[in-house]
Amino acid sequence: MSETRVIRDYNSHNCYFKPMHETAEKDQRIDMGNPKPEMIEIFELQKKKALELRKTSARERIRMLKDLKEWMLDHQPELQKALYEDFKKPIPETDLTEFYLVKAEINHAIKHLERWMQPRKVATPLPLIGSQSTVRYEPKGVCLIIAPWNYPFSLLVAPFVSAIAAGNTVMLKPSEMTPQTSSLIKKMIAELFPIDVAVVFEGGIEISTQLLELPFDHIFFTGSPSVGKIVMGAASKHLTSVTLELGGKSPNIIDETANLKDAVEKLVFNKFLNAGQTCVAPDYVFIHSSKEHEFLDLLKSHVTKVYNDNEEDLAGIIHRKHFDHLEGLLTDALDRGAELVYGGQSDKNDLRMEPIILRNINETMKIMEEEVFGPIIPVLNYDSLDQVIDFVNVRPKPLALYFFSRKKANIKRILKETSSGTACINDAVIQFTNNNLPFGGVNSSGMGKSHGEYGFKTFSNAKGVLHQRVGFTSVSVLYPPYTKRVRKYIELLLRWL
Repeated sequence: MSETRVIRDYNSHNCYFKPMHETAEKDQRIDMGNPKPEMIEIFELQKKKALELRKTSARERIRMLKDLKEWMLDHQPELQKALYEDFKKPIPETDLTEFYLVKAEINHAIKHLERWMQPRKVATPLPLIGSQSTVRYEPKGVCLIIAPWNYPFSLLVAPFVSAIAAGNTVMLKPSEMTPQTSSLIKKMIAELFPIDVAVVFEGGIEISTQLLELPFDHIFFTGSPSVGKIVMGAASKHLTSVTLELGGKSPNIIDETANLKDAVEKLVFNKFLNAGQTCVAPDYVFIHSSKEHEFLDLLKSHVTKVYNDNEEDLAGIIHRKHFDHLEGLLTDALDRGAELVYGGQSDKNDLRMEPIILRNINETMKIMEEEVFGPIIPVLNYDSLDQVIDFVNVRPKPLALYFFSRKKANIKRILKETSSGTACINDAVIQFTNNNLPFGGVNSSGMGKSHGEYGFKTFSNAKGVLHQRVGFTSVSVLYPPYTKRVRKYIELLLRWL
């Protein structure tokens, strides 16, 4: 018998055996095309390490999470500085949306991880009486996390927390648009983890493209729907599972029964957080026609109060290209009949744009065709809730939907008759901060869920396990040969169960 060796088929993501003589001279054990040699080498190291990590206990994983939190606490000022240098993000916003969110994710995982890892008993149907069934969560293996620039720390490190809690090895790709934050994350991971557990690859689209050639066990991507399609296409080559946190035009609806002062205060905070560069930010506002003028007066007044003399409380625009894009959306809307209610001043050199409110919006405007992702609020009015529901339902399903109302029947209709990844009643964005809720999109706004236990499950394989007793079982009466007695048993099974 000829000598054999194990060859990994990276296209099928399986191992198979092949005679040694067939691979002796031109043995291309790894043929991945574009990835750099160091990427392939680290991938192999992580693949091997993943087999060890699947045996780790909750205590061992919690130790890694505690080390991560301790590093963050020690380097909080560095994180604040990095994000300010990247796009003038106010320190309070960094603390709330970057530091706090990750710390909360770690604390939640530490508190519940032991329970999440426990096998869960499930009921046994009558034909399987005598057996026991459980669901066990096992790590998926080597995972890739690709993060965007708008929340460059939390949108990379929070899913990393879930991946580590689930027992995986991880490659991380931060955004090249935020180099200071990216560099800090690389420093953090290098100081806390050996490369066979976690590693950061910095760089532009070429690095992401090369990484996507590798046969990961799971890919977690946060970004735009257009890039999400590319990621999903690359993953399909290896049948790799994906979580896509995308975006979309999240509506903010205010009916005639809402407390307008309360709605305006919450809208201003959540819309202009991070200068509107938030995937779950309210994208446009629907206000009942009977309340439009009062709403706009309150909105202008509150924006003036919050930001008029406090420019440093508003983050900058990430880069010149995005700044020009936002100005293009504004110009197009004004050219097509929109009315500028507030704002319009900007500083292209400093990449700052003051809050902007528009009314008389129509569907021909580019600002209603794509996610705004900036400090511009398009305001539309409506007379009937049917109009709003129809408007939302004929468009791609949004990542979030916000509804301000004091009428239970209206709230029930909105939740029942529309579809969105998440929803929030009488507030906006804050659903993202509840680790007990699943977060994620639907269809064009994403797939898969994250945060808390949902994040743990995302990076885990839910394995169904059945333990059967030895010897005679209830199922054995159905074994062939199919005598009259066996056929009778099957007939009874079909009739009564």
